[in-house]
Order: sequence, then C-alpha cells, then structure tokens
Amino acid sequence: MTIFGTTLDTMAVFSLISMLTLLVYWMFVLREEKRWLSWFRGWEADRKARRLAEEDATNAPASGQTSSKKGPWG
Repeated sequence: MTIFGTTLDTMAVFSLISMLTLLVYWMFVLREEKRWLSWFRGWEADRKARRLAEEDATNAPASGQTSSKKGPWG
C-alpha cells in the first residue's frame, strides 16, 4: 500500500490503526471526564446551597427581624 509516496507494510498499517483507535478511546475518556466534572460541580453547588439555607434557617431571628450586621465580621 502506498500513501503520499511512502510504502506502508503490515506493521506500519497496524501501528496507524492502533494509534487512531487509541485517539478515539481518549476522546471518549475526555468526554466522560468532562461530563463527570460538570456533574460534580453541580452537585457541589447544590450541596453548598442546601447547607447555607440550613444555616440561615437555624440562625434566623425568631421575631422575623433582620439583623443589621452585614459582612464577614458582623
């Protein structure tokens, strides 16, 4: 077999097919990794939102008044 003026023997064809197969495999791996990372970021954001909502519910004043303290140092 000749491609671009180069004769390819059996080993060259096999290595070319192997490299293309490996490239396709890593494309699937990368796609699944991105999908998992996206799921994890969403899960982490939901967990943080639930935790903050629970903290706000437990720290809310009983009379319904909002606290005048704002910011991280009160």
